[in-house]
Amino acid sequence: MEAPQNLSVELEQALKAATGINFSGAEVRTTGSGSISRAFEVCAGGQRYFLKLNDAAALPMFEAEVDGLAALAACGAFRVPRVLASGATAGEAFLLLEWLQLRPLASAEDGQRFAEALAKLHHDTGERFGWARDNFIGANPQTNVQHDGWARFFVRCRLTPQLQLARSRGHGGALGREADQLLERVPALFLDYRPRPSLLHGDLWSGNAAIDVDGTPVIFDPAVYRGDREADLAMSELFGGFPTAFYAAYRTAWPLNEGYEQRKPLYNLYHVLNHLNLFGRSYLGQAERMIRALVFELRR
Repeated sequence: MEAPQNLSVELEQALKAATGINFSGAEVRTTGSGSISRAFEVCAGGQRYFLKLNDAAALPMFEAEVDGLAALAACGAFRVPRVLASGATAGEAFLLLEWLQLRPLASAEDGQRFAEALAKLHHDTGERFGWARDNFIGANPQTNVQHDGWARFFVRCRLTPQLQLARSRGHGGALGREADQLLERVPALFLDYRPRPSLLHGDLWSGNAAIDVDGTPVIFDPAVYRGDREADLAMSELFGGFPTAFYAAYRTAWPLNEGYEQRKPLYNLYHVLNHLNLFGRSYLGQAERMIRALVFELRR
């Protein structure tokens, strides 16, 4: 952690108005998490809190996060940080959460508990794919217009917006004609597979998953919607960090359908494109390779 910092007077007042807690003179330390927003550990009144800050214009992002956390908490599958306050001053948006003492998933037991909780979350199903509101994937907008068909939803609300954003920023190559060919062929992956509209975390990498001091699985930083449960599992494999036991335990709790390995790169293409749009050209080559491999597979 960095050296202690101070909250602005405006933020202290806003937090007190929202919570009744006096944050004047609070001890504030930057935490190591948060690539989109600034994250802090705040000590006030003998208690610790987790505070996220961003520009005032980012308030809709925090409002969407509050909505997602509420949906995950209502399911009851995981422990979810409790929201204490959200809002904005003239200069910055804020989100105040309870402080949880967390550690990464490490042991086989951690993996099994997390897998069982995730299967429970995914058994929370609805009638349509999407969500009642749009939200964000990282700092990028995530469209959630509800659809009856999963393949159409994924093309229209996941791949197409990311491809359009990438093209508007000058990224070409396989993100052009070959990507259009892929969009046309996506339904072929779902001829014999009809996923249910499961409640998804939506951004399930190891940095958004943890275990608390009681051994309870915890998730946070969601990008929720209803979709194919395989999309959560695919992303968990994209950046690693989950114990091997997690995958075996999930398949025991709810076996995967045939063809997951063929659909997995399609789901992960969405996140690679999002990283390209968030962080730049270092992800372009990976996106191009994924598009070309998917097009080749779907031509067979």
